[in-house]
Amino acid sequence: MTQPINLFEYESLAKQKLSGMAWDYYRSGALDEITLRKNRTVFEQYQLYPKMLVDVSNIDLSTNILGQTLSMPIGVAPMAFQCLAHPQGERATAKVLSDLKTLLILSTLSTTSLEDVAACQSHNLRWFQLYIHRDKGLTKALVERAEKAGYTALCVTVDAPMMGRREADVRNQFTLPPHLQLANLVSLTNLAIPSTIGESGLFAYFQQQIDPSITWKDIDWLQSITKLPIVLKGILRADDARLAVENGVKAIIISNHGGRQLDGAIASLDALPHIVTAVGDKIDILMDGGIRRGTDIFKSLALGAKAVLIGRPILWGLAVDGEAGVNHILQLLKDELILAMALSGCPNIQEINNNFLIK
Repeated sequence: MTQPINLFEYESLAKQKLSGMAWDYYRSGALDEITLRKNRTVFEQYQLYPKMLVDVSNIDLSTNILGQTLSMPIGVAPMAFQCLAHPQGERATAKVLSDLKTLLILSTLSTTSLEDVAACQSHNLRWFQLYIHRDKGLTKALVERAEKAGYTALCVTVDAPMMGRREADVRNQFTLPPHLQLANLVSLTNLAIPSTIGESGLFAYFQQQIDPSITWKDIDWLQSITKLPIVLKGILRADDARLAVENGVKAIIISNHGGRQLDGAIASLDALPHIVTAVGDKIDILMDGGIRRGTDIFKSLALGAKAVLIGRPILWGLAVDGEAGVNHILQLLKDELILAMALSGCPNIQEINNNFLIK
């Protein structure tokens, strides 16, 4: 097989490798998938405005998030059930991120335990994504395990008090195959994704287990039980970003959950400049949603993100070639970003700003 040369080719090959249920779960968005599509097309609204005769013989991709140095402004978003794509799943992803010395965010709903994932890494550039369950004792136990395993932040997903309706999962009555489990939860309370008739098992899980009543008081509660910095994932409004700062949150991830929650929600890239204007000098800002090219990353950084997170393409890499596939996905993006910076006249991340864009 000829090695894919871009993320779109990986996606096409991944469809051939995955089961129909796994492909639909990974690929699909909510309802009519308006936001899913918008996350991609919004990048086309911005033109690059390059500067000439700049020394770009040495390109520095390093950046700093929450006091930690990343080798590049590209991390991996929290994604559930990675072992659906490849037996090594989260382990393979973690090994690659360790080698590349950049950020991994592990999902609560991972198919590999947070301890086993931590054991795959030689550094602690890893955060633990947290869903606040109805059972606060369970939530507290997860926090304590993440602390003990050396995770350096808690990334609280705030855009999923209920699960968005993903019609492909409803049609497939999505559930995990028998050989996979919720590795972080089964040892605590024997929780599992239920098998359902006429519904997504994951939707049923959220209805039963995830607390839809969480507010800023719950963020205060988390801060009272941990010394880890709190990151909020799913912020799209400037006023929510201001509240995050007021409530002691240390970083936010601008995200619409990959178009999988509220269909018709604003694209992440469209939300970014408003939030940067409101709080950009007070908090670290990351972004995910629709990134498929190095130029997409450049545009995100130019609009004020300190780093971006990659989601579905990591799964395509896993499905096609396991650990090597994930590594190649990230290397492709890294190389494309270096080229975009060189051709734009930006030798380092700190010099990228909105003067390099025209809309």
